[in-house]
Amino acid sequence: MRSLLVPLLGAALLAGGHHADLKVVPFDPDPAPPGGTTTVHAFVANDGPDVAGAFTVTVRLPARTHAVGPYFPANCTPDPRATVVVCSFPAGLGVLRSATALVPIRLSGTASGTLTGGSVEVRSANDPDHSNDRRSFVVRVGRSAAWGQR
Repeated sequence: MRSLLVPLLGAALLAGGHHADLKVVPFDPDPAPPGGTTTVHAFVANDGPDVAGAFTVTVRLPARTHAVGPYFPANCTPDPRATVVVCSFPAGLGVLRSATALVPIRLSGTASGTLTGGSVEVRSANDPDHSNDRRSFVVRVGRSAAWGQR
């Protein structure tokens, strides 16, 4: 019986993999003027209890913005309209550690006010809690902090 049980347990552990609660930590990008650029920081944290398996971060941009790159990590890929960017991360994000995808964006020349509808989402096959996998962000149109110092 033991000789049957050990391979079954091993297969179950391999199939289950890591159980890491990945969560998106919300950050709004710095303000930017119409036609200007800013960067979306897609910040993901591992709340454990295990090291994370491979995961994907998807950044959806608000209307009147588009991604311009270069991206970090370099494997980030925009859709044809550059309004959705998908980034892949390998397994290995430790417990209480974080990873960030950087997505530079350009605002349209006619953008004004606060642009809503942006979101960051993390997906992993081994994430037991999906309630914290997606957060929204806004882009404020106006002078950035760096502009005010010029």
